[in-house]
Amino acid sequence: MSWIETNFEDLYDIPSKNGLTRPAKVRGSGYKMINMGELFANDRIGSIEMELVPMNDRELSQMLVKQGDLLFARQSLVLSGAGKCSIVKETNEPTTFESHIIRVRLKEEIADPEFYYYYFKSPSCRIRSIVTQGVQAGIRGNQLKQLKVHLPPIKTQHRIAKILREYDDLIENNKRRIALLEESARQLYKEWFVRFRFPGHEHVKVVDGVPEGWLKSAYGEVSNAVGGGTPSTKVPEYWDDGDITWFVPKDLTQNNSLILLDSEKKITKLGLQKSSAKMLPPNTIMMSSRASIGYFGLYDGEACTNQGFISIIPKQHNIQMYLLHNLMFRKSEIIGLAGGTTYKEINKATFKSIDVLLPPDTLLTEFQEYVTDLINQARLLMKQNKNLIHARDLLLPKLMNGEIAV
Repeated sequence: MSWIETNFEDLYDIPSKNGLTRPAKVRGSGYKMINMGELFANDRIGSIEMELVPMNDRELSQMLVKQGDLLFARQSLVLSGAGKCSIVKETNEPTTFESHIIRVRLKEEIADPEFYYYYFKSPSCRIRSIVTQGVQAGIRGNQLKQLKVHLPPIKTQHRIAKILREYDDLIENNKRRIALLEESARQLYKEWFVRFRFPGHEHVKVVDGVPEGWLKSAYGEVSNAVGGGTPSTKVPEYWDDGDITWFVPKDLTQNNSLILLDSEKKITKLGLQKSSAKMLPPNTIMMSSRASIGYFGLYDGEACTNQGFISIIPKQHNIQMYLLHNLMFRKSEIIGLAGGTTYKEINKATFKSIDVLLPPDTLLTEFQEYVTDLINQARLLMKQNKNLIHARDLLLPKLMNGEIAV
């Protein structure tokens, strides 16, 4: 590879800038502001919901972002987050950025912003070398500008960025399709079981707000509620080389879908035996039950959880999707039933006492079959994305070090 090296600052169109500081009391009106939350949640930042802040004329002339700007995290609670790079895509209104973010605007005649967005995700980038660690990990703008970066010919940059962007476009398209499939299931639940516009509703009487033939029950009657557990972290044999899928609430709260493909941590068979964790059958409804209450997940294999869950195993085969969407629709109610002082938690006894209205079997079966098909389609797309991400991440370093010529 014959790419030259240069200081990152040599590619700047204008000097880099740290963002604005705005106290909470003035937020709520004005212009959109990109916070650290948006930066860490979005590699590509476009027209999304953000906090609004006031800005004066000078700030409006100097502190807005535009398409192609690179945004770097100045600070992070974790080492891997310091220096995280996102790129600004289209924005539909004036947008600024907060003080813990560094904005870099490149000379696009010599530096393709998308190429450098990918560059800062690759092992070729040396940004880890400028990260300092204290209470928080961080980078400084004066060190970022002195960072040595590769400078391929601009046409090479364009070609590399195009290859990688095509992977990301496929991934984003699949994410949108997954969200639409899951939203379709939620809307069907509301149409049939909240608005009572189910097939044949015109011929069913509603008595005291309940369709005739629907039965009142409770979760303890229609399902088994199962808790979880955590093996002792002091015993390596419970964890090392474990192959049993073991979910914690973070696996759900950091997942943008009902569908779970894997757990971050695994336990061993011995760890399972020596803890209160219990193996759950495929597609058990997993619900977080403490602190962050009311997050749901479905996994298509056997798994277990820690104690931050109530896992719901329906007693009828045709009721799973109905119970799942009933609980999701009632999240606020479930949170309201939680007790505790240190952290909120809903216990199994309280959960089992929650009432549930049961439609006729024919309607439950129809809903189960239709929604299961939607979920299976979404799961297939998620697995495609996992493969696309793996392929892109294998390709990225080879493109960035010139191993693959383009």
